[in-house]
This record gives sequence, structure tokens and C-alpha cells, in this order.
Amino acid sequence: MLKKNILAIVTLTGVCFLPTLVHADDQFLDNRWYVAPFGSYVKPGGDRNSSFDSGYGAGLGFGKIIDEHFNVELRGFYNGFDDKTDRIGKKGQWDLMGGTADVQYYLWRDTFSPYAVIAAGGMNSNVNGNSGVGILGEAGAGFTYELHDNFLLRSDVRYRYNNNLNAHLTPLGGTDEYHDMVVNVGFVVPLGPKPQPVAAAEPAVDCSTLDSDSDGVNDCIDTCPGTISGSKVDTQGCPLSLELKGVNFEYDSAQLTPSAMAILDGVAENLIAYPQKKDIEVRGHTSSEGSNKYNMRLSQKRSQSVADYLSMKGVTNRLTAHGYGEDMPIADNSTEEGKSQNRRVELVWFGE
Repeated sequence: MLKKNILAIVTLTGVCFLPTLVHADDQFLDNRWYVAPFGSYVKPGGDRNSSFDSGYGAGLGFGKIIDEHFNVELRGFYNGFDDKTDRIGKKGQWDLMGGTADVQYYLWRDTFSPYAVIAAGGMNSNVNGNSGVGILGEAGAGFTYELHDNFLLRSDVRYRYNNNLNAHLTPLGGTDEYHDMVVNVGFVVPLGPKPQPVAAAEPAVDCSTLDSDSDGVNDCIDTCPGTISGSKVDTQGCPLSLELKGVNFEYDSAQLTPSAMAILDGVAENLIAYPQKKDIEVRGHTSSEGSNKYNMRLSQKRSQSVADYLSMKGVTNRLTAHGYGEDMPIADNSTEEGKSQNRRVELVWFGE
């Protein structure tokens, strides 16, 4: 059965979380692009001499799902917080603008999807009129949560390392290496429709090995599928005749027994459902007891009784009753077993 998974995408600000459908064999299908706006809370390290405990920022990510575990994203951001160093009688502000390339690894894909992320990039830092371009790296962990096929929440916490490469932004005993904590909260908008499951291809079946109606003719050449069970058929699987076994009559009578009527009910249902409406002759046969004239008359009445019952049940084939008496035996009339086999009713199909 299909299993619903959710694709999460990490950015420096968070993770992009995208839904997808997979096959029963867990093949991952979603490879959409996405956009991911976010807001950031920054806890600067003491090395920045920040006068406040925290700062804020925002950014935008653009990424792509690679496979079941990995995603990549490019993102840009701005962060800002006050600086408490008084150099010329006023306080300044740290303005951080930069961008990163992220790689995210998802432990699993589901409605809730945890991930780890690493990122590298560059950042321009400006404080008290001094600015410098440096490098940065981030590492962290987060999660995504799906609210809708094309709208997902994401959040992560990251450690950020920044080296301003001897820019000396804080000349009064400062450093060029900074260590901050960044918390990102945002959402992800996948681009395009949600991938749909692809039906698994059914294995090819050789029709020559199949006989759906069990008539002895394989499905490749059977031009009359659905023949009544027990029918004798031609080489194309079309019915020739059917012995109505168990269709018996009251003693020395053409009156159908209750069990015979139950059998004919099933035969009628099959004939009604069967698409080919060829003419059918209902043949009655007897054993050799009694005179030939009597047996001929009795077999005619019995075949007519069967034809009338089938018509009453809704069979639309043209039914013709014909009694053959003892003229067409199929077994030895000198034995009770043979006589029992000779007392029978058959359906025989005619026409094209």
C-alpha cells in the first residue's frame, strides 16, 4: 500500500518540509523546488560586546529536494543587534548580511521530520562605521511539520562561527572570531503540485497459461469466455452441449423435482448472463424400459418441461424441445448404472 511521507528541507534558517507519496517499496518520488521565508532570533556571544542579550533578523531560502535523505538550499539573511562599545560618545549596531549554502540530512520523512544541517557561506559585518567581509559556518538540528501539501512549518537551532579575516571591527581589544546561536522559525512553500503515486506495473501474464472459464481452451484463443461449467466446447471455446446432471423428474412423469428446479435456476442465470444468444435444443433421453413409442413421448414431455422452465426464468435464447427416447444411449442399457446414465437432459447449441 502507499505510504505518505513528508519531505523536509533545511535551510540555515530552518528546514523545508515537503510532502510526497511513495510506492509500497518506499521509492521516494518528491523532487520539487521550494521557497522558504523565515525569521531569526540571534543570541550573540560575549565577544561581540553586545549591549543587549539578543537580536533579530529575517531571510529567504530557495532549495531543492535531492533524494530520501538529502536536500540542498541557498539562502540569504540579515541579522542586527546593538553594540555597547563607546568609541566616539555613541553606541552603534551590529548589522550582519550574508548568504549560505546548506546541506540537510533527514533521519526519516514523515509528518514530523527531524534533520541535521551544515552550512557554509560569507557575511558582511558592519558596526560603528567599520565593515568587513568574512566567512561563516553553521551546524544544527531541527524539524519540519506539514500543515498542507503546499504549506509546511519549520524550525531549527544552529551554532554559527564567523571569522572576519583580520578586519578588526572591534579595535579596542576585540577579536575577529565570533560565536553565536541562531534560532530560525519559518515556513516552506513547495512549487508545483504534490507528486502522485505511480501505479506499479502489473507483471505480464501469458494468456496461453490461463483458462478463466475452465473449459479446456486457453484464454488466447477462447472466443467464448464465460461458458457454463461442464459444457462441451469447440476448439474456440464456444459451447456445443451441456448435460444437465441432476435434473430429474417425478416417477413416470415430466414433473421436475425440487432439486432439479434448483439446478435449472443456476443454469438459467448463466444463460441470461452469457452474451451469445444462439439457438438451443433441449434434448430429452430415456433408458430402454418400456416401449419405444412410450419412451419417445415421455422424453418429449420432459424436454419440453425443461425448456418451459428456463423460459419462465428469463432465458431469451430460442429454446426447442426434442425427445429422442431410447434412440441415443451413451451407456449399456443392460445395467442399472447404464440405464441411469441414459436417462438425461441435454442442451445443444446451434447456429452462428
